[in-house]
Amino acid sequence: MVSLLFMMYNQNKEEQSENDEQTAEEKDNGEKDADQQKVYWGVDAAGEVDEQLYQCVTENFGDPEVFGRYLGEIEDVAVALNQDEVSFLHDQDVKILVIYNLIPDATTFDAGVEHAERAIELAKELDIPEGITIFGDIEPDFPVDSAFIEGWHETLDDSPYVPALYGVFDEESDLVTAYNDTDDKVQKSTIVWTAYPQRDISSKDNAPKYEAQGPEHAKIYGWQYAIEADSCEIDTNLFLEEMLDYVW
Repeated sequence: MVSLLFMMYNQNKEEQSENDEQTAEEKDNGEKDADQQKVYWGVDAAGEVDEQLYQCVTENFGDPEVFGRYLGEIEDVAVALNQDEVSFLHDQDVKILVIYNLIPDATTFDAGVEHAERAIELAKELDIPEGITIFGDIEPDFPVDSAFIEGWHETLDDSPYVPALYGVFDEESDLVTAYNDTDDKVQKSTIVWTAYPQRDISSKDNAPKYEAQGPEHAKIYGWQYAIEADSCEIDTNLFLEEMLDYVW
């Protein structure tokens, strides 16, 4: 009887050991997959992308796989994306990340709705296809609240496009606080392109490891890791593979 119990004990112990090893192996593989996930390098610019700017980027930094451009025109600040740029970038086999940059004040639900509607209008004027993400640009000095984010998200979510946000998602920022005060659906379904933390401008080959930070539940698929290159007037970015499903 004792012998039988001892044999059963050893068998259970061996099975538990195998299970522990399998769990550890799965954990290691999961961490390895995360570490080895394919990351794409790209840039964004406020100026119009022509052959001269593109050549400056490729010669000084590398070939971008994604290029961020603005929907809105702001005098002395940003040139709006146009059809010539779209054709040029697509001819280079470069994806376009679409940014809505006309938000001076990111507060109130109604303002979120109004800006989302304007973003949708501008996107349709450019014949941007459905399923593409539009990033609402909320700069660090803009006032922001959760109501705006919910209005922005709800309106875009009901459109042909996908709601997303860009900003400096420092954990102590008003933007993160506002984001975390939104409902669960908004938090978990919004695609985030974060400018936090900041690293040095680099070439494609010397880009840092992907270490984007932002809200806990957000889909953080993009990281603007450095801004304002001395040459070319661009910022540098890294994007997870998932982002390629949402750029044009």
